[in-house]
Amino acid sequence: MIVVKAGGALLQDETLERIVEDIAEYSKKEKIVFVHGGGAEVTETCKRMGIEPRFVVSASGMRSRVTDWETMQVYLMTMGRLNKMVVSKFLSKGVNAIGLTGIDGALASASRKEKILVKRDDGRRILMYGGFTGKIERINTDLLKLLLDNNITPVLAPIAVGKSFEPLNVDSDAFAAKVASSLGSSLLYLTNVEGLIMDGKLVESLTMAEASVLLPNIGHGMMRKIQSSIEALQEGAASVRISSGLIEKPVSNALEKRLGTLIVK
Repeated sequence: MIVVKAGGALLQDETLERIVEDIAEYSKKEKIVFVHGGGAEVTETCKRMGIEPRFVVSASGMRSRVTDWETMQVYLMTMGRLNKMVVSKFLSKGVNAIGLTGIDGALASASRKEKILVKRDDGRRILMYGGFTGKIERINTDLLKLLLDNNITPVLAPIAVGKSFEPLNVDSDAFAAKVASSLGSSLLYLTNVEGLIMDGKLVESLTMAEASVLLPNIGHGMMRKIQSSIEALQEGAASVRISSGLIEKPVSNALEKRLGTLIVK
């Protein structure tokens, strides 16, 4: 079993077409759960609606969206639209897919981040209102297994349900990591670069310990993937690979030709 996560930048026509075609073929021999992002699309939609997107950097260096109630509504709308677009693409390739958020069937339960510690531009750390952001605590694996056992491919959008049944924005990389660790599956991150690049060179493999050491020196986009990879492995994922989603047959080539960066325990 494999969890494949594709960032929002890969949900463009030709790129998405290649990814879905490859998954349609690969899923004949291995069960696949597909998770998609879409943060950039949320940002653009906010701007078009006159809502200024805001981001903060946590004390640990992670960049995240400030999600007030108004932004959460845009997030729900945009992720819902992207999810159905992706499901339609899977259906067109003969894959029996179903689109879900973490709210549906309580697929992903999360605790709300009431306050977050952020780092200001001047280096000072302050506590601020967490808004409608969450940390995933539980994945409903029974639901996912039921779908997979009936040859239905889950296509998941990164929205979770809170303890008061409110919708919560959760990071898509962390969402995919939690799904993979809960299922005990492998995890493949498809991104717009070939893997982890350090000093201009591709890092082909590293352990969790090595990844932890490198973490402070990695850019915001890849930092989240590496941190989520570490957490996935710590909590039960079999392996994690980060590879390009822009190549031909991005899933099968990454897994069979061992492309990108492999992270292991």
